[in-house]
Amino acid sequence: MLELYANPLIRGFTTNPTLMRKAGITDYQAFARDILAVITDRPISFEVFADEFPEMERQARIIDAWGPNVFVKIPVTNTRRESASALIHKLSHDGVKVNVTAILTLDQVREVVGALLGGAPSNVSVFAGRIADTGVDPVPTMREAVSLLRPHPQIELIWASPRELLNVFQADSIGCHIITATTDILNKLPIAGKDLAQYSLETVQMFAADAAHSGFAI
Repeated sequence: MLELYANPLIRGFTTNPTLMRKAGITDYQAFARDILAVITDRPISFEVFADEFPEMERQARIIDAWGPNVFVKIPVTNTRRESASALIHKLSHDGVKVNVTAILTLDQVREVVGALLGGAPSNVSVFAGRIADTGVDPVPTMREAVSLLRPHPQIELIWASPRELLNVFQADSIGCHIITATTDILNKLPIAGKDLAQYSLETVQMFAADAAHSGFAI
């Protein structure tokens, strides 16, 4: 995160317990406070990790107090598929900037938008990549989500879990406010718009070099 902070293309950051665990983070609060001591001018989303709504609320209010640029990630439901809308409404109308996460359906978008209306600035995070993983084109869903949010400028849509660089251009073309991007995707930005004939030649050259180094014989 600190390395990417130097990149002006990056307008904010998000994480979750799964990513933090994979990164070897053992102290959630210490990690968050270290990051927030440096990154003070861009939004950062930190997620609650409880499954019961009262504990989610307790954690959310602690996370919110970490800094003015903090958004609190609340899952759209708990593990029993119970809607978090009531908690989302309560937190948002108490001034907590909420990032509602793990959304995959337009019905969920509609319910969450209803909970956020009149509240603090907020994000609605639709996992377009996971929609695509099921064999469904996520663009129509994301386009409709943009339409649902258009009358409510304090609520911004996140295209979450992108799978390829193309998703960045798709999100931009439909007017999606934010797209999350892994380092692997960001590293492909320099080849955006590359001449395909040249790219074909470079691919052949790569195959030829790999073959030469392989020592294969027929």
